[in-house]
Amino acid sequence: MSPKRVLIFSLSYFPLIGGAEIAIKELTDRISGIEFDLVTLRFNKSHPKFEKIGNVNTYRIGGGLGYLSKIFFIPQAALFARRKKYDLYWAMMTYMLFPVVLAHQAPYVLTLQDGDPLAHVFRRWFILPFRPLLSYGFRHAARIQAISNFLASWAKELGYIGPSYVIPNGVNVERFGNVQHRVLNKDNVTLITTSRLVTKNGIGDVIEAMKYLPQGVKFRIIGSGPLEKSLKLKSDSLQLQRRVEFLEEIPNSDVPKYLGEADIFIRPSLSEGQGISFIEAMAAGLPVVATPVGGIPDFLKDGETGVFCEPKNPQSIARAVMKLVNDDTLRERIKENALKMVREKYDWNLIAGEMKSKVFTI
Repeated sequence: MSPKRVLIFSLSYFPLIGGAEIAIKELTDRISGIEFDLVTLRFNKSHPKFEKIGNVNTYRIGGGLGYLSKIFFIPQAALFARRKKYDLYWAMMTYMLFPVVLAHQAPYVLTLQDGDPLAHVFRRWFILPFRPLLSYGFRHAARIQAISNFLASWAKELGYIGPSYVIPNGVNVERFGNVQHRVLNKDNVTLITTSRLVTKNGIGDVIEAMKYLPQGVKFRIIGSGPLEKSLKLKSDSLQLQRRVEFLEEIPNSDVPKYLGEADIFIRPSLSEGQGISFIEAMAAGLPVVATPVGGIPDFLKDGETGVFCEPKNPQSIARAVMKLVNDDTLRERIKENALKMVREKYDWNLIAGEMKSKVFTI
């Protein structure tokens, strides 16, 4: 039986957008017969305390205390949940198990979307004292859904023995598939990434790799984050101001347009839960350069649906880029294979159907 009322716990939500937030929006827009509420942190006073976003009644609470707001959000969200009656809780990412377990008035499902390795997630200073609570949360979940096989292994490692499903994040195939591409010019190649500017995404390694690439290769960076200033300094120190462009944040609706203006998508991640940006690039017809870490091997097969490079290795990154630039047959085969795979496995309509029939049937 499908639940009638579901409360989603998510630390952030629109207009703050990442893979998890997009997944919630795309799935809830496609799942009928369920009323969805969502409780999230009010990061900015300009964000309303309540608004309906698609099919989700969005409640923003707390905020105003800087980093401490994230910690206080846990009991605040638990209290919010206890004031109303729900058939099911849905925890988006591991950290949201804390308020779910504290509320403890309904069965709950956990979606594993985490991008960091398990050791990093569990060894953060503010989590260590509460690790038993987190372990309890894993063991007592009604369902666990992971967006990659890499993340699915966490469930067993933490003692979960119930039903678990690997159901990836998807892509709006129609929106990204309508991109108009230019023909690759080997004397004027544009690399692109859509990434938060954090260590795990390896953007500094791509900037370093530009030293080993021809002058006609340029790199466009869409995204912001704590490393923005240091990455700009690195680009300046390597005298790459004319070849590396920081576009910062752009509306999600504009991403397909920018992908259409590029030739190769690149993100040499150090860790990755799945990486929806790779799937979006594939749907837009771009060949992808990535690293064989985390959930990436689920969808990227070297020489078939993309090209692998080594993590933390700028010279390896440069070699992977030039392999795609110089081998027209390989590049076109990869684009064709990747697009076919995305259409068959990563369409949000298919994924929403799986979520409703497997995860939201309690």
